[in-house]
Amino acid sequence: MMDAKMLNKISSAPGFIAALDQSGGSTPGALRLYGVSESDYQGDEEMFRLVHAMRVRIMSAPAFTGDKVIGAILFERTMDGDVEGQPVPSYLWEKRGVVPFLKVDKGLEAEQNGVQLMKAMPDLDALLIRGREKGMFGTKMRSVIGHADKGGIAAVVKQQFEVARQIIGQGLMPIVEPEVSIKSPTKAEAEAILRDEIAAQLDKLPAGETVMLKLTIPTVADFYAPLVAHKSVVRVVALSGGYSTADACEKLSHNHGMIASFSRALAENLRVSMSDAEFNASLAKTIDAIYAASVNKA
Repeated sequence: MMDAKMLNKISSAPGFIAALDQSGGSTPGALRLYGVSESDYQGDEEMFRLVHAMRVRIMSAPAFTGDKVIGAILFERTMDGDVEGQPVPSYLWEKRGVVPFLKVDKGLEAEQNGVQLMKAMPDLDALLIRGREKGMFGTKMRSVIGHADKGGIAAVVKQQFEVARQIIGQGLMPIVEPEVSIKSPTKAEAEAILRDEIAAQLDKLPAGETVMLKLTIPTVADFYAPLVAHKSVVRVVALSGGYSTADACEKLSHNHGMIASFSRALAENLRVSMSDAEFNASLAKTIDAIYAASVNKA
C-alpha cells in the first residue's frame, strides 16, 4: 500500500522533483561539472564516494526541503547510503519532507529503429522489494527516442508500461520516462507519435492503476496537456535533457500542469570548491528558479 501522505504530496503539492540519480555511466560527467576531474579519483568506489558527498551536500542544504522540492530521484547506491547518520530515504522524508524515488533501470540498449530500449532487469522484483522496505515511494526508468520512428517509439512505450505494471504490482509508483532527445532532427514529429502511444497505453491500464510521466519539454507548448489530464496519470514531470537551467525553466514555464524533474540543470552552478555559504546560496537560487517555472505559468 502506497503511503497516503507521500501520494498526496506528489500528486498535488506545488514544487518539483530533484533528479539525483546519475549512475555509473553518467557519474564522471556529473563530477566534471562539479569540478572533480577523473584524475582526482581512482576506480569506481572512490568515484561513487565523491558523488555521494556531492548529493549529501545538496540534500542537506537549507533550501532543499519539501516546501519547494517535493521529491528526489535516487541512484541505488544513494538509497543505500546515509545523510547525517540516517538512511537517505528516511532522512529525505522525515527530516526534509521530500518524497524518495529510486532509479531502477540498468541502462540502455544500442540504438535500433531510432530508439534505445532499456536493458533487461532480471532482478527488478528483488530491488523493488528492497526499495519498498527502505521507504521508497516510487521508481524511475529511462528510455531514449532519437528519431520519429513509429515502430521504435511504440516499442519504447510498450516496454515502459510493461515494467510499470510490474512496479505497481510491488506497491510502488512508477515514473515512466521515454525521453525524446533534444538533439533529435525530428523532435516534434517524435513527440506526436509518443503522445499517441502513451495515451493508448494509459487507456489500457486497469482501473485504479496509475503512473507518473517524465517527458522532455515539448517543442509545442502544452502539447502534453491531454496526458496531464488523463485519469491514470498522477503527475507529469519534465526532464531538462541537456538544456541550461535558464532555457529549461523558460521552456517549462509555458507548459501548464508540468513540473520540473531536473538533474543537470539543478546542479549546473554548483562546484566542489565553493564554501558552504556559496554552495547553499547558489543552490537556493536555482531551486527558486525551478520552483517558479514549475508553479508560475506564462
